[in-house]
Amino acid sequence: MLKQTENIIEVKNLVKKFGDFVANDNLTFDVKQGEIFGFLGANGAGKTTALKILSGLSFPTSGIVQVAGFDVYREREKVKKNIGYMSQKFSLYEDLTVKENIRFYGGIYGLSGKYIKEKTEDLLKRLKMENIKDSLIKSLPLGWKQKIAFSVAIFHNPKIVFLDEPTGGVDPITRRDFWELIYEASDSGITVFVTTHYMDEAEYCDRVCIMDQGRIEAMDTPALLKNQYNAKNMDEVFIQIAR
Repeated sequence: MLKQTENIIEVKNLVKKFGDFVANDNLTFDVKQGEIFGFLGANGAGKTTALKILSGLSFPTSGIVQVAGFDVYREREKVKKNIGYMSQKFSLYEDLTVKENIRFYGGIYGLSGKYIKEKTEDLLKRLKMENIKDSLIKSLPLGWKQKIAFSVAIFHNPKIVFLDEPTGGVDPITRRDFWELIYEASDSGITVFVTTHYMDEAEYCDRVCIMDQGRIEAMDTPALLKNQYNAKNMDEVFIQIAR
């Protein structure tokens, strides 16, 4: 169920080229405030390229892109202050402890020492990680690392969090636990923009956009897409689109 109707991301005719290669081919879509928006497609479909543009890490070749009310061409720093980002390649410092990572990122976000201390304690308790707070990140299982990375990405209560393949390589139970964290963030008002190539994760999203070879091939709620393609699940939808 959608929480708000206001658009927090607006994209119109987005094109991104690398030389002659077109990574994003005329993308047009919007994302509602508080929505869990899935950006789906096989590896190489153009998902990460679009996500880097939306998060202010890369410029579009052309098109109109607004994130949290800010223009990605002229107001990239304002965009960055209003978002959280969890990259596909793991984004914590392996040689710092759990607690040190949280404090470090809290400082980057410009949060007060008192706020960081209180929120760190609350976060560790909620994740049931008080007993490993002084453990080095590199010593932890991947699933735990992912949960910490996600929690750090939303530590400053951003308007939007961008998640690039956040559950890649983790087991099904850990994936389910991770999605519980996503639901919590969405319920608190944070818009979640998540890229994934796991089609079953589409079922957890309010709406999904399916990419193929740099283009948007379908976009709607999972239920309506399954109905449109006469499919039992999102895997079947994707197979029909990919063909």
